[in-house]
Amino acid sequence: MCFICPDFPVTISGNGEHHLDTRENILRAVRFERPESIPMIFHINPACWHHYPHKSLQDLMVAHPKLFPDFKRCDEPIEPDYLPYARAGVAFTDPWGCVWQTTEDGIVGTVTGHPLESWRDFNNFTPPDPDRYDHWGPIDWSKKAQEASQLGFKRQIAAGEIGHGHTFLKLTDLRGYQNLLYDMADEEPRLGRLIAMLEEFNLHLVRNYIRKAGVEWMGYGEDLGMQIGPLLSPDQFRKYIKPSYKRIVAPARKAGCLIHMHSDGDIRLLVDDLIDVGFDVLNLQDLVNGIDWIKENLTGKVCVDLDIDRQSITYGGTPEQIGSLIREEVQKLGSKQGGLMMIYGLYPGVPLVNAEALMDAMERYMGYYA
Repeated sequence: MCFICPDFPVTISGNGEHHLDTRENILRAVRFERPESIPMIFHINPACWHHYPHKSLQDLMVAHPKLFPDFKRCDEPIEPDYLPYARAGVAFTDPWGCVWQTTEDGIVGTVTGHPLESWRDFNNFTPPDPDRYDHWGPIDWSKKAQEASQLGFKRQIAAGEIGHGHTFLKLTDLRGYQNLLYDMADEEPRLGRLIAMLEEFNLHLVRNYIRKAGVEWMGYGEDLGMQIGPLLSPDQFRKYIKPSYKRIVAPARKAGCLIHMHSDGDIRLLVDDLIDVGFDVLNLQDLVNGIDWIKENLTGKVCVDLDIDRQSITYGGTPEQIGSLIREEVQKLGSKQGGLMMIYGLYPGVPLVNAEALMDAMERYMGYYA
């Protein structure tokens, strides 16, 4: 039986010619310094390995060496090493005391237990120690300094990620979403103290990544959008979240790190504020925000790390529609100067013929501006 880590397989593309190494190609794309190809990532979620035939998935990977250059076929069944917070039927308590549950192995679930659902518990609440824990569990900083760090699936760059859901989402995990919005509307004074507690923890993580792990890329992943519109109003974001964002980004900016921000959902009303925070790379969803809107509002201002549709065309469209989508995105959002990266996450339910069409298109168009 073959075991794989939760983030396997990983890659960042080249264009097949390998004049630039992967790291340099990414850095040039982010800095608008004429990369040789558009960095492309195709990530297979661990849940896929118990939904699709293993041979079929591996056949696709072998057939697409530009996306999976280091993949080696395994003849025995592949058994994902699921993260502790992505195991079906097993409740997971994170270092903040939030209880997570999922119904699908490999898929991060939702918080079902909010440790600060009542403010009565706040006075006795103690945050985790950032020298011993990150947002998900124990962390060994001496080991982090020795291993090849990663951000998302970018193993070729020494990178840190303070934890998806580090500020706004962590507040919803601690208080509950509805409670948090009432807190903001009521200008609850204890909310400011809780945000300060989170900020201190996050700052310590950032400084540890810089000083102890020597990262050159810092990630700040946090979902802020719904299907239509953000999860909080722009005014609430500016008052409660943006100031903290600026402060936790500042040490990484001062250290010369590239700054990456991820958010699912419709974040169009928040984008100007996110750019003002100082993010170099913005990972956002394509069709939810609109390809033309992204072109008009983001190209040239920030490197777009485009999250390719997982809801409509790649799920229920035809291979021809998928090819047209990738071509349109590359043509409208890319340029010879760079400023475009693309990522697709495969999850159960997508027909394998569509996954193949997407792999074909990503390999075909990664060198469009070469």
